[in-house]
Parts: sequence; C-alpha cells; structure tokens
Amino acid sequence: MSTANIPKSMKALVVVEGTGVAVRDHPVPEVGADDILVKNVAVAQNPTDWKFADSGRGNPGSVVGCDWSGHVVRVGTNVSTPKVGEHVAGFVMGSTFADSGAYAEYVRTPAELAWAVPAGTFTHEEAATLGCAFWTAVQALYHPKRLGLVEPPAKVAGEEWVYIHGGASSVGQFAIQLAALSGYKVATTASPQNFALVKGLGASKSAVFDYRDPDVVPKIKAATHDSVRAALDTISVRESQAISAAGIAPAGGKVMHILAVIPDATARTDVVRESMIIYSALGREYTFATGHHAPAVPEDRAQMVEFLKKVPGLVKDGKIKPLPIKLWEGGLDSIPAGLQYMKERKVSAEKIVYKI
Repeated sequence: MSTANIPKSMKALVVVEGTGVAVRDHPVPEVGADDILVKNVAVAQNPTDWKFADSGRGNPGSVVGCDWSGHVVRVGTNVSTPKVGEHVAGFVMGSTFADSGAYAEYVRTPAELAWAVPAGTFTHEEAATLGCAFWTAVQALYHPKRLGLVEPPAKVAGEEWVYIHGGASSVGQFAIQLAALSGYKVATTASPQNFALVKGLGASKSAVFDYRDPDVVPKIKAATHDSVRAALDTISVRESQAISAAGIAPAGGKVMHILAVIPDATARTDVVRESMIIYSALGREYTFATGHHAPAVPEDRAQMVEFLKKVPGLVKDGKIKPLPIKLWEGGLDSIPAGLQYMKERKVSAEKIVYKI
C-alpha cells in the first residue's frame, strides 16, 4: 500500500463509556517524526485487554489491544529503519489512548519499539504473540532493577537456578526460554497437561511441578538444592505469591510479581518482593479513567530498546519460539467474544490471535 492510499479513518475496537467495547469508525493515527504507522495483519490478546474494559480503567474513546504484527505503511521524518513495506511487530498500551491501540486496522508506534521480523521466520500470527508477555519476561528477568539476570547471548557461570511460577502462562513460556538461553536451570510449575510443553521450552525435566500439589514447595527446594535466589511469579495471586516466596533459598532472594504485591501472602522478610507493569517500557506517561496516573520511565524504555536489537537474531536463529496459537475467526468484530472467553478462564497455554 502506498502512503497515498492510507485512509483518514479506520475500524477500531474502542472503549465505550457504560457499555464496554465496540467496533467504531476511528481516526487513523497521525505519525510523529520518530514514529511508524503499521497496517495490522494479526493481533494477539492478553488478560489486560478484558480487565481494562471490565474494571473501568479503560479511557472512553481509546483503542483496545496491545499486541500486533503488520507491515509498515508510513514512517516519520526522522525514521531510517524500518522501511515502508517491512514486516514488523510490537506492542502498545491498549484501552488508554485514542491515538494508540492494537485492535484496529492501523497502529502507530515509535519506530525504536518495533522489531523487524526476519523473512522466512514467524508468520504475522506468530509474531503477534511476542508482545506484552514477551517484554514482561524480558524486563522481569534482565532489567537491573528487577531480577538483573545475565542476558543472552552471555551465559551465567556455574549452576544457578531460577524459579518461574506459572510456566505455561504466556509470560512463563517466554521466561523459561529466555532464562534457559542465559544458562540458568529453570524450575517451574504448571498443570500436568502442560508439563511436556514447559520441558520442551527449556525447564529442567526434574524440576517441573503441579502448582496444586500440597508438597510443591519442598519439591522445588529438593530439586534446586534449596538454592533459588531469583523467582518470577507470572500468576501473582495470593497462593502463587506464597509459593514463590517460600521457594526462595534460606539466604533470601527476590521475587518479581506481574500484579500488585499482596503484603501478607508470606511472612518472610528476607525475600524482596516487587511488582511491575510492562507499560513502563513504552516510555509514555498515562492516566486511567479511574484517575490513577503513572509517569514515563525513560530507563525502562531504554532497556527495552537495547534488548529489542537482539530479537530479530534470536528469532532468526530459532532461539525463541512463539506461543501456541488459538486463531479466533471473525476479525475485529469477534474480539468481544474472545475477551469474554478469556474472562471465563477458558484459555490455557495458548494465545488467542485475530486476523485483521
């Protein structure tokens, strides 16, 4: 598509005050000097997509959705790469801004926050799965103010264990792959039907456990020789927070949660427990409809920009696998049904993806 053929309006799933979400005609975003405009081919779904619409946090008139993959159709005056026509993928913050959201025919993003998908590797559907979940794993594991692990291609010296609670979740699947790439031995929990999946991604075959097992903590400690100093809780409910803290070695350590820390989930004072929200990596301040405001965090964006340079190579070399896909037919109009399906907790170890 030539830039001359880009329309002024597009179809987009937007937050509608009082009624949730709906497909509406919506302005195609204007492109700033450092931005690109992408025509979406596929978009992927995250729990945050239904939660924002359901909780009242979403801003009326904002575009829903975070994860996307498509072709560049316009570039800003300062952008030399990627080029018009290239296949790129990334994520934005959905349900917050009128000029940015994935569930639309077009999405705008800063050029430095999109990664070029190497030819012959991922399809658009597969590339769309490397969105919020992938970058949550990257920030949690490697940001110096999170767990601060050794980044690939470097590998940690010696035998060092990492615990990932919820290994079959979207964040968990990427965290297992990344930690294994960095040379860590990975202990994790999952439902038994997903044991083979997480082992195939790089979890230690002797350290995969059912999170419902009442003896899960002593089993984690036995498998890891009670040496875990770093853990990522990808579920972050009370039970997972308790297990994650309990699995840390007697000398103490750190647990990152992807939702708010529940203070009384554990009595351990030798375990540092912190929460994170991946939107800080986008470097843009935001305010929810509830009034909660978060400032921009330049250092989080800088960390993403630096790691992003590695992603095309990791994909080209087969070091990162996409998530298993559940293709949901019907395009934008079908997304509300997909959000409800996820809200009803029917998704397990797969990513809902829509073609646009």
